[in-house]
Amino acid sequence: MTRYLIAGAAGMLGRDLQDALAGRDVTAVDRSELDITDLAAVREAVTGHDVIINAAAYTAVDAAEENEAAAYQVNAIGARNLAIGAAAVGAKLVQISTDYVFDGTGTSPYPEDTEIDPLNAYGRTKAAGEQFVLAEHPTGSYIVRTAWLYGAHGPNFGRTMLTLAAGRDTVSVVADQFGQPTWTVDLASQIVSLLDADAPAGIYHGTNAGQTNWFGFACAVFAAAGLDPERVLPTDSTQFVRPAPRPTYSVLGHDAWARAGLSPMRPWTDALTDAAKHGAFTVS
Repeated sequence: MTRYLIAGAAGMLGRDLQDALAGRDVTAVDRSELDITDLAAVREAVTGHDVIINAAAYTAVDAAEENEAAAYQVNAIGARNLAIGAAAVGAKLVQISTDYVFDGTGTSPYPEDTEIDPLNAYGRTKAAGEQFVLAEHPTGSYIVRTAWLYGAHGPNFGRTMLTLAAGRDTVSVVADQFGQPTWTVDLASQIVSLLDADAPAGIYHGTNAGQTNWFGFACAVFAAAGLDPERVLPTDSTQFVRPAPRPTYSVLGHDAWARAGLSPMRPWTDALTDAAKHGAFTVS
């Protein structure tokens, strides 16, 4: 029987991965149970497992600008340690990465083999993690890049929009940054399909199909919640200056799935409709 280890299991994706693997032999650990920056601890934890999924990450994008060393320890060194551990025991590794490894200047979906060129500290640390994984365990690793994640088990953009809607008549949202809203339930299921298919090692883009901007995403969330989407007003990113620059264009291509004989993830609009029904945007 295949034994799975999920690092970062308490996070939004980690929780949905546990659900997607329900009924299988799964060890789910959070950062209090496994410090992935500790190689000795990682070597011990991976022993006896056939698949390691690294959903652990330093994801505070703005904070990473001033704490890049801390982000690097988790996103780069942690990934390296898991790759070393997986290679040592002959396990497959799924490394979750990000659209932020690209500079965001593209105008068409990024193919999986596009040269990476991150523009902020978070992106640099995740890019380094990818490079470590490819160096340490190239034949047994999947790098799954994702973007614009939302789900029921953590804070997310849609929930933020509905919280704001409860306290004001209108909400202003940037319309000049493009990407793919991605439901963590769909991503978790896609990762399991990738593993079950024994697909070739390599880079895959795990995002729901299609594209929109943050304004369009917000409008869709309002509509799904039964609110008037005209309450969402478009603006541009100059009105929301943050410490970390954001990619303008983060749309990822999905050709690797077809090469592996698998279907890409469904359109983001369909996923959002289901996600809303399953409480992804419920405000407590």
